[in-house]
Amino acid sequence: MSENNQPSVLFACIHNSGRSLAAKVLLDHYAQGRIRVISAGSEPGTQLNQAVVDVLEERGLSCEKEFPKMLTSEVVESADVVVTMGCGETCPIFPGKRYLDWELDDPAGLDIDKVRVIVDLIDARVQALLKELA
Repeated sequence: MSENNQPSVLFACIHNSGRSLAAKVLLDHYAQGRIRVISAGSEPGTQLNQAVVDVLEERGLSCEKEFPKMLTSEVVESADVVVTMGCGETCPIFPGKRYLDWELDDPAGLDIDKVRVIVDLIDARVQALLKELA
């Protein structure tokens, strides 16, 4: 836990432009400042997945402050819970961290209807995680 007893969650995927982006934005929204939320990618892309951004915006959630970030040992070490989404083998492992691996399709190149399904799955898992942490 961080110094103010606020738990921190890291969402990590490959490009940090789709799955981990959606998870970060959703948990930030639901937690309302009660959890420090971070996202990063093992091979960050150059831009956000527009279909994921569109689905989040349909829900009234903004991604304007988000951008793909590099997954580093320091980022992993700073988190209490590390949720991987397709990059588990490249994520550094630190003792004492809780690791979860969410198997989810990569939204890259998928149509908006398929992306909505992926975001719905992420949303349900984010809400369940929040209930555990809150």
